[in-house]
Amino acid sequence: MFAVPARLRAVFRFGPGKPEAAPVRLRQGRIYIMPTLPGLAFAGVLFIMLAASVNYSISLGYAFTFLLGGSGVASALCAFRNLLRISIRYGKTESAFSGGNVVFHLLIDNPDPRRRPALRLIGSDKRGETCFDLPPGAYSEILLALPAERRGVLPIGRTVIETRWPLGLARAWSVFVPEMEALVFPKPEADPPAPESFPGSRPVDGGNLRTGSEDFASLRAYQDTDSPRHLAWKVYARSGEMMTKEFSASTGDGLFFDWNDFSAGLSEEERLSRLAAWLLRADQARNRYALRLPGREFPSARGEAHLRRCLGALALHGTERGKRWE
Repeated sequence: MFAVPARLRAVFRFGPGKPEAAPVRLRQGRIYIMPTLPGLAFAGVLFIMLAASVNYSISLGYAFTFLLGGSGVASALCAFRNLLRISIRYGKTESAFSGGNVVFHLLIDNPDPRRRPALRLIGSDKRGETCFDLPPGAYSEILLALPAERRGVLPIGRTVIETRWPLGLARAWSVFVPEMEALVFPKPEADPPAPESFPGSRPVDGGNLRTGSEDFASLRAYQDTDSPRHLAWKVYARSGEMMTKEFSASTGDGLFFDWNDFSAGLSEEERLSRLAAWLLRADQARNRYALRLPGREFPSARGEAHLRRCLGALALHGTERGKRWE
């Protein structure tokens, strides 16, 4: 069977390609040039001008045709040089919920003392793109947003950097596959039942919430019996309105979300969606919470790091690539 060479696979997009380690340097052998549609139209006009000059022996026509032809060749060369010697490194990734956008940070370096204008970064299957310029002798952090269509691990995939500068007659581009992945969390349920009224989120050790002085919960109107220590002085200074801070404390260890306590009628994705909504609510209320999934359990805690660990476990539930993110 006919085998397509690796160079042609890169140019004509046969297969996704293997992820590359950073840095990715754009040398001469991996930059490709093709005329754009305006460039092809421009070449057609030049051919007609040349044919007319030959037919009618117009010396000025020859000069004008070759002048424009030289400008087109120079435009292709400038587009090629606009990408040459650029270096690409990988930055951080920003996770997202299903239905949102995952953001990848790429550090693109320009080692030459000249500006690189009119560059464009295009994501896999043209799902996202970013236009940018590179300042001389410096690097820029470029953000590429890709749609997160389903939960799990989302690789950045084939990425194209291209330019059509300066005249738009030729397109120079290079293809690379960064070693970058991001987590896509399950989309939270829009209106889940309250956790306190559902058996899948019973308080740990029978604990419940009561009024206390551990964590700030909300503001309410001031009453004569309120302690001056609980007055919201910043609110009073700003608006002149007397408000009292309310705090919450837990008599137990917080809430406990257990996968096995859901009813059999809920599908796997519906369970993950509801758990994601409950985790976000518990985090916003600054409650402690624990999570139990098949084969994994997270002890009671709170804070951003704990929330990301739990959401990450939901994102990777049932996937084959979960071990890399554990």
